Amino acid sequence: MSDRFLVQNLFGIEGLNIAWYGAIISSAIIIGVWLASREAEHQGLKSDAIFDFLMIVLPLAIIGARVYYVIFEWPQYAANPIDIIATWKGGLAIYGGVIGGFIGALIFAKLNKFPLLRIIDIVVPSLILGQAIGRWGNYINQEAFGNLVTNPNLQFFPYAVLIDWLGEWHQATFFYESMWNLGVFFLLIYFRHRTKFTGQLLATYFIGYGLGRFWIEGLRMDSLFLIPGLRVSQGLSLVLIIVGIVMIVFHKKLFKENLPYEGKYLLKPDK
Repeated sequence: MSDRFLVQNLFGIEGLNIAWYGAIISSAIIIGVWLASREAEHQGLKSDAIFDFLMIVLPLAIIGARVYYVIFEWPQYAANPIDIIATWKGGLAIYGGVIGGFIGALIFAKLNKFPLLRIIDIVVPSLILGQAIGRWGNYINQEAFGNLVTNPNLQFFPYAVLIDWLGEWHQATFFYESMWNLGVFFLLIYFRHRTKFTGQLLATYFIGYGLGRFWIEGLRMDSLFLIPGLRVSQGLSLVLIIVGIVMIVFHKKLFKENLPYEGKYLLKPDK
């Protein structure tokens, strides 16, 4: 079996260890910001809008992701509260990140008088791409894996993955979700310039991600149950799916078409 500490760290400099998990998450953020900045400029907005958005949303998303994880894993942290801040060891829950990020988006929209759904539609493809990339951090940390695979004929990647510290093969649910999210990303990219109403990409994200997460969550071994037969994340997935469907079906009553913006982030044409 391999040393989990060595495997999880990319390299070390005089006692400072750079974790693979952190490097993967950082890469996801950088790629996401680049993609969202390009889309903002395509819509006639300054890329500053994305950077200012990120300055508010990112800290709240990380805090939300960590708080959500710690709440549902409290027995693990009760004995060692200092580990609550050790995010480099893993332990970020995407649903907590989405909740924290949405609060940040509300704050950004309010402070800058920016249409909330418009800025979310700009960044949501980056979000799902970041989720696809970030799942590989689970592979490095050997977490978020699925059911035990005992059939030797099925003990191969990408169906299964060897969990070194257990010495067992388990379903590679991290990979399933990464590929599913990548598919949702391409779906959003296809629709992003074909939308009929502001908020359509967000609704598509809710439905697409919700469906995949509901299915994959049922395969995982580390899920908490809301009620017998239904896990917490599956319950949240159902909420996302329902909200997404409502947004699409009733968009004419709920949202305005192609909300305008005339604020400071608007690109001025060259004279």
